[in-house]
Amino acid sequence: MRACELLSRVLLEIRSASLYETSPQEVVDQPPFLNTVVTGRTALAPLALLDSLHAIEAALGRDRARERPKGPRSIDVDLLLYGSQVIAEERLVVPHPSMHLRKFVLVPLLELAPELLDPAQSVPFADHLAELPPQGIYYFGVTRYSH
Repeated sequence: MRACELLSRVLLEIRSASLYETSPQEVVDQPPFLNTVVTGRTALAPLALLDSLHAIEAALGRDRARERPKGPRSIDVDLLLYGSQVIAEERLVVPHPSMHLRKFVLVPLLELAPELLDPAQSVPFADHLAELPPQGIYYFGVTRYSH
């Protein structure tokens, strides 16, 4: 919830999905993760929003320089979508390049926006989800946040 409180400083009309416990996908020798998706509106440009998200991670104890890639971390706040824009810059790719392959992203995303289309492929995210194999995602509880 602290992350949502900090996000409410850069996002308006913030809403969060339920919380899900998920099995690690690439580096499997680590504990499960907790995942959700948060939506909101912002006046920040995409890169400014990304910088704000990284600052929130740092405020919550994340030190990217000390982590192993895809390994355990205190928090991970990704910029998945920015409206219906497709962005391909050195520091930022939106939609997030692998979100359509990850149930731990799609399940909570579709909880908030069931009809949402993938702006990069013009396909409903629900279609992506239907094509994925089991990935170890389990409902953890309602922790919805709105502000």
